[in-house]
Amino acid sequence: MNRFIRFIEGNIQGKKVFWLFSLTTLVYVFMLMVTIPKTMVFANGMKLLDMMPLGYDFNYVNDLFSSLGVQGRNTYLTIQIPVDMVYPFLFGLTYSLLLGFFLNKIHQLKSPLIYLCALPVIAGLADYLENFGVIVLLNTYPDLTAIEVHLTMIFSMLKSATSAVYFTVLIMVLLWFGVQSLFKVKKD
Repeated sequence: MNRFIRFIEGNIQGKKVFWLFSLTTLVYVFMLMVTIPKTMVFANGMKLLDMMPLGYDFNYVNDLFSSLGVQGRNTYLTIQIPVDMVYPFLFGLTYSLLLGFFLNKIHQLKSPLIYLCALPVIAGLADYLENFGVIVLLNTYPDLTAIEVHLTMIFSMLKSATSAVYFTVLIMVLLWFGVQSLFKVKKD
């Protein structure tokens, strides 16, 4: 954990965080505007597994993969998943540094709050495990097993829960930063 903390402390320069944030946002927007819609064309209104924060069950996965058909499953596997293999790394790196950047601004980088910078890394790892699970499911369909679906769903939910906690923390830190900045202006 000490290496992680040193990494955060050494990489929270504004320009670096800005460019990483910009790149991460571009990849996310590309997924939202291109790869996910390209896959969902085949889904008959059903959501992709990565977009179900509260989970799914065996029947849902079967119904989704059936709706996708061969071409849709292939699109999911060869277009959506490859981009989604880049995004978790960028998410973990960028959002850890972004939180570190603002913790530094409110003079809390040396406090135990720095451990919260690990949340995006945990979410990114869960996203990778979810992606690997989806790959297994796509490659084994129609011979899915309940355990494969359940494990993949657990990783989907862990990714979503960890991300939600992270963004709640980030909003609180941004509010703290805003209040500090406001009082600093009033003092001057």
